[in-house]
Amino acid sequence: MKKSFGSLKRLFKYLKPYKGKFILAIVMTVITVVANAALPYISGLPTTEIQKNVTAGQEVNFPYIFKTLMLFLAVGLIYIGGQLVAGFAMTNVVQSAMKDLRQTISHKINRLPVSYFDTHQQGDLLSRVTNDVDAISGALQQSFIPIISAVLSIIMALSMMFYINVKMALLAIFMIPLSLIISRIIVKVSQKHFKGQQEALGSLNGYVQETLTGFSVLKLYGQEKETLDGFKKINHRLNYYGFRSAFLSGLMMPLVSLTAYSAYIGIAVLGSLYVIQGLILVGQLQAFVQYIWQISQPMGNITQLSSVLQSASAATNRVFEILDEKEELHTEDKNLVLPENFNGDVTFSHVAFSYSKDKPLITDLSFSVKAGQTVAIVGPTGAGKTTLINLLMRFYDVNSGQILIDGIDTKKMSREKVRSLFGMVLQDAWLYHDTILENIRFGKLEADDYEVVDAAKTANVDHFIRTMPDGYEMELNEEGSNVSLGQKQLMTIARAVIADPKILILDEATSSVDTRLEALIQKAMDKVMEGRTSFVIAHRLSTIRDADLILVLDHGNIIEQGTHESLLAKGGFYEKLYHSQFQEEAE
Repeated sequence: MKKSFGSLKRLFKYLKPYKGKFILAIVMTVITVVANAALPYISGLPTTEIQKNVTAGQEVNFPYIFKTLMLFLAVGLIYIGGQLVAGFAMTNVVQSAMKDLRQTISHKINRLPVSYFDTHQQGDLLSRVTNDVDAISGALQQSFIPIISAVLSIIMALSMMFYINVKMALLAIFMIPLSLIISRIIVKVSQKHFKGQQEALGSLNGYVQETLTGFSVLKLYGQEKETLDGFKKINHRLNYYGFRSAFLSGLMMPLVSLTAYSAYIGIAVLGSLYVIQGLILVGQLQAFVQYIWQISQPMGNITQLSSVLQSASAATNRVFEILDEKEELHTEDKNLVLPENFNGDVTFSHVAFSYSKDKPLITDLSFSVKAGQTVAIVGPTGAGKTTLINLLMRFYDVNSGQILIDGIDTKKMSREKVRSLFGMVLQDAWLYHDTILENIRFGKLEADDYEVVDAAKTANVDHFIRTMPDGYEMELNEEGSNVSLGQKQLMTIARAVIADPKILILDEATSSVDTRLEALIQKAMDKVMEGRTSFVIAHRLSTIRDADLILVLDHGNIIEQGTHESLLAKGGFYEKLYHSQFQEEAE
């Protein structure tokens, strides 16, 4: 409960920039509450006047009754107008605050380390940014004004009740603490179910995203039933928490209403006796009964909003869990910058690294690469090839040792500057929903169309693009599945070409293409790598024969290094790996 209160308190800072409209909404809410509190009293005046006239044997005072009705109409219009203005102002405040919150989350995500995304389900993160923020928005929109209005309405109604008759007011007031006790008990019991509901919803989103992304693979291996069983399991959990949270919060309204009906019965009996005794008038009893409902209705509204508020509380905690995550450490004490015409020498000096303290991966890795050299990195799965690249790009920082570029420790450079030196072509080509032109331009946003076409020609993809519908203006879908894997790979190479990187990283760039396209890609890459320091992660050893240096990794350590010919001559691990692969290709 304390954690939820803290998160909600932090949430209000997003409302501060719009405090003018926020105050307007509150002021108009106060006006509507005062008007609403006055309406029952005004509505009782005609009845009281008629009773006085009849008792005194006089004619009914119709002018007074008409004026009272006009006053009732005017106050009613003020009530309606106040509600409209308060609703408009509050909607503007909430939507603007949620826009700021989403922007804050987006900026935060960009500052999170890669390790965070390696350990968290993408669908769950998406659910926090979308579903949880929507839950917060809906709660503020639906409940903020009603809660303020409810509290003020209760205060105004109680004031008018004490004004009419103190003893009757004291009897009626007992229903308020009783209702609060009931609400507190139910909220305490149901809150854990609302939290479980939001977490299950995040898991469901993550599961659906994963299954839809790999839908063709699921169909290929006939895993539809197993996938459905997994979905049913998460869906059952969501149903479990959803039912219990909704049922428990639903108990609040009838129990609170029961207290109101009990108070109503008591007041009806006591008020009738007071009317007979002449202590109060019929109109006052009529107004008093309406004030009971003016207390009961706000209490009921608050209880109805309980489920929304509890969902929002759980969602707020999940959102601020992201905002409280540790960002990439900025330990750059000098923020050194390489000269514009730097060489591109890369040195790993006694580097040690592990993803977890109890499982060391790289213990003492050292090697040097001269500017313009091509370095191939080979080894079995889990040898540390991708980890080496992650360290080079500062997606992770080394535990000890140094990574130097032209003799400068990369830890003394900003991550942004380090990464700006590199261009990457990954095994899994990533394209986004936009035109081919913009996807290639992504590597250099200020590039003109001529530079894009020139990069495409260098990457040997220009011919493919021109044969497609709309050419460079063809729109790719979200997964880029309306082009072939080979074409996607060539486009990502064009993107790397247009960025004109100082150091190039190729993570098995030819793994998903046929032999003909592999030749085209290899030809393009030879052009791109000219004069650049290049790191190539390769599984097809036939593509790295001309590398200046080949590093053979195993369990994070270099077990062999040299050129293709020298490693074959050694007759070690590389030689066995190369000939076994060559034999497989021959067969």
